[in-house]
Amino acid sequence: MVKIIEEWGVFYMYSWEGKHFSITDPKNVSTVVYQINETEKELQKQAPRYTVTRLDFTEELQGDLKKKTFYVDNPSEDKDELVILSFGKDKVVINMAVLQDDKVTVAKKPVPFKFNTLYSEEDTEYKEFKYTPNLKRPISIIDPETAEEVKPVLYFDEETNEIKGKCKLKAHKSYFAFEIRDKKDTNNK
Repeated sequence: MVKIIEEWGVFYMYSWEGKHFSITDPKNVSTVVYQINETEKELQKQAPRYTVTRLDFTEELQGDLKKKTFYVDNPSEDKDELVILSFGKDKVVINMAVLQDDKVTVAKKPVPFKFNTLYSEEDTEYKEFKYTPNLKRPISIIDPETAEEVKPVLYFDEETNEIKGKCKLKAHKSYFAFEIRDKKDTNNK
């Protein structure tokens, strides 16, 4: 199969082997999907137990609807767990799914999460948010208006002898952040 990915107005064609599925977004909704990856047991002491990979997609307009086809490039032989995030005007709907064989099974109870504010009348400017990342807890930050990830920039601080990170975030604006953990881990923290 061939998939076409658009980046910054340029279209790239890739030969692709894997699995795919489609989701149709209504007007003013943008869905993104992440594949959950479990780190091999022997590496879990140095790395996070779970990481996520944002799935590439192609988009096709169908009237007021957008049909998105998501691609799982490296499907497991057993099953792949997915996080589905659908961003609307002032909320995100969080859902889980399992891709097994060629079938996607979506959870029956999605979780809606309402943002306090997405819009401010005040002038907004970008602020650099500095933090010391915990590389065992990867957190994804998403701009809910664009559904794009806000990628941190890591750097080495020679004064503190630590790896630090910084993100450019707009003042007076909501962002959505998430991480994947075991249920038993959330009870301990």
